[in-house]
Amino acid sequence: MILSIDTTSESGSIALTEANVVIEEIALHAPDGFGHVLFGHIQHLLEKNGTTVHQMECFAAASGPGSFTGVRVGLAAVKGLAEATGKRVVAVSNLRALAFFGTAPLRATVLDARRGEVYGAVYNDRLEIASAETVMKFPAWLDTLPKRGFEFLAVDFSPFRASVDANIPVITAPRSFAAAIGQIASSEYRHGHARDPAEIDANYVRRSDAELFWTEP
Repeated sequence: MILSIDTTSESGSIALTEANVVIEEIALHAPDGFGHVLFGHIQHLLEKNGTTVHQMECFAAASGPGSFTGVRVGLAAVKGLAEATGKRVVAVSNLRALAFFGTAPLRATVLDARRGEVYGAVYNDRLEIASAETVMKFPAWLDTLPKRGFEFLAVDFSPFRASVDANIPVITAPRSFAAAIGQIASSEYRHGHARDPAEIDANYVRRSDAELFWTEP
């Protein structure tokens, strides 16, 4: 059984999966952040399903890109739980989680990065990276994509629809990623790719404002 968490935006989620089957997923909304509410929701989910953190085989979390604070909250939670129970962790990119909902051989996943930019990547149908995750203006990213044979996946593609060929399929993914993250993590765990919690790091793609604007004194 795997407990998976996504706190990378104000529309987060948590889920339990077992043998790649979703037991339950709970959508969460926390405009003020998840730091003070997450563990209460986790306790409720576990108690409702008659289980505990000690019965988890592995923990999983969305690693970004997304809110810098949100990414850190989710990763810190699963790392703490894993360290306390002696278990391992799988960190899953949000862009890869988006690709989970696709059907085409190539899946161009896109998330709003604000500042007029997007986070984008291309994954294949095995959820392996085909074109590296990046952050840039949407038209510039569009120029890097294959000419055909792929689909777009986004939570909200409406800002970009007018800019792309109408013949290219667009799949709208749900805002809740935790169940997809849990199912991806289940496969990673079975293949021996879960890691020690100390080895897990965030996948920001873009540097933080503090890094961007920091200068030598």
